[in-house]
Amino acid sequence: MSTAPDALEQAAALIEAEPESARALTLYALVSTLAVERSGCMFKLTKLRELDPDARRLAYDLMEVMAAGGNRGLEWERTLERIHSAVRG
Repeated sequence: MSTAPDALEQAAALIEAEPESARALTLYALVSTLAVERSGCMFKLTKLRELDPDARRLAYDLMEVMAAGGNRGLEWERTLERIHSAVRG
């Protein structure tokens, strides 16, 4: 299992490498919702079925980051901006 910073960095690297893929966009949606706790981090869990097992494990690790409070702070914000930039092209 990835450590919290590793999971976020792995997600960012995957999204940057293939920003238009379904896998990257699903992880992007998850990361984006994990950044907005006041909305309850709304993510349609059935979307996890569309991920391969490795990407699904990464998604679970990202959820663990949120549960541990790692979805705030400077590192999170910087990595989130990288992810947003990659998806926006």
